[in-house]
Amino acid sequence: MAYERRAAPGALERVEAFGNSARLLYGEDAWADLAGARAWLGGHGWERAARAAGEADRAALVAVREALRAHLAGTAAADDRAVLDGWAGRVLAPPRWSAEGRPVLPVAAASPVEEVVGEVLGALLTEELAGGRARLKACRLPECRWLFYDRSPAANSVWCSMEICGARHKMRSYRTRRAAPTRGT
Repeated sequence: MAYERRAAPGALERVEAFGNSARLLYGEDAWADLAGARAWLGGHGWERAARAAGEADRAALVAVREALRAHLAGTAAADDRAVLDGWAGRVLAPPRWSAEGRPVLPVAAASPVEEVVGEVLGALLTEELAGGRARLKACRLPECRWLFYDRSPAANSVWCSMEICGARHKMRSYRTRRAAPTRGT
């Protein structure tokens, strides 16, 4: 079954795509090996990084992706924050304003793969500071954690798909209630 939500708007689209390089619910990870990571990077407009990426870069991308997902899910531990902080300090320059007057965090990376991480973290930080990131969420189902942009009027969606993850959650809740002993029997 495919995810049916539209991509996040603007700069958050790259953040969402980066985080969704793995479909955990289906056991798929585009970055499971170096060839897959290179193909994914090239297919998402990061051709220089695709050509330059090595095994250490692939492992770093996975670490950043998982820390990013934990951050967006609100479950980031100290290790996750350390990964994001370390990378942000290494690949982002001090804030600036664009010619249009928008705040930006320029990428100050040494390698093409660091540029990818810098672009993603810069976009995320800028959107968080501007208040535009609140609707980019991670699915609440622990085995899914697919990133999605919540377009509901109240911004209260918690599942990437009500038909997939929402239904799984409802079925588990139903089974748990059915299995629980009733009082007075």
